[in-house]
Amino acid sequence: MLKLSFDFILAIFLSIILLPLFILFSFLIWRNDHGSPFYVAPRVGKGDQIFNMVKFRSMMVEADKSGIDSTSVNDQRITRVGHFIRKYKIDEIPNLYNILKGQMSFVGPRPNVKRETDMYTIEEKKLLLLKPGITDFSSIVFSDEGDILSDSKDPDLDYNQLIRPWKSRLGIFYVENHSFVMDLNIMIITLISLFSKERALKLVYWVVSKNCMDQNLLNMILRKSDLTPFPPPGASKIVSTRY
Repeated sequence: MLKLSFDFILAIFLSIILLPLFILFSFLIWRNDHGSPFYVAPRVGKGDQIFNMVKFRSMMVEADKSGIDSTSVNDQRITRVGHFIRKYKIDEIPNLYNILKGQMSFVGPRPNVKRETDMYTIEEKKLLLLKPGITDFSSIVFSDEGDILSDSKDPDLDYNQLIRPWKSRLGIFYVENHSFVMDLNIMIITLISLFSKERALKLVYWVVSKNCMDQNLLNMILRKSDLTPFPPPGASKIVSTRY
């Protein structure tokens, strides 16, 4: 109940405070190609329920028809203004609408497309026990997801081999250990990550290490070595095909 009230009140407050930015970037995105400034797409939320997530559009119109869900930093579908709003997470501002509708929270596992959640292991299904959020541990640790996939010939497969295994583990850790204090920590660290990724990773490590015995996960959080293919939680084999 505390989290629900906090989300609603903060969403109202930020909707008012960020209104000038909302208007400005709505205009800049529209001016770029005269398309809608918003990207509305189905995502899987709590209880495996589909909802329409609203974001500022960072790609060309109808980019999602390519069938590619993972995005590299040099993806040709990203517009000029799109690179900027993705870098500084401005594209997430319209998510406030989803929070006010009770579909999302400020903190929670990031919502995914159904093609990806259909691949979830039984263990990963835990990610659907809570409302999805604007930010979480994985949003901080993998804020450079586009860079990781920049030279990929198959971004979706590489995502499932390199990022999904750890992103899901971080999300499951949150589901099993979440609290209001943890939410506040994640929100503060998210802001810090915009200015110092290294400092943010150390703080994530500090928070997670209090209740986590998985040394592989803890080592990954600091991101001091290259990611290598790894099985998703609940599986014994590395993903070899996306379907």
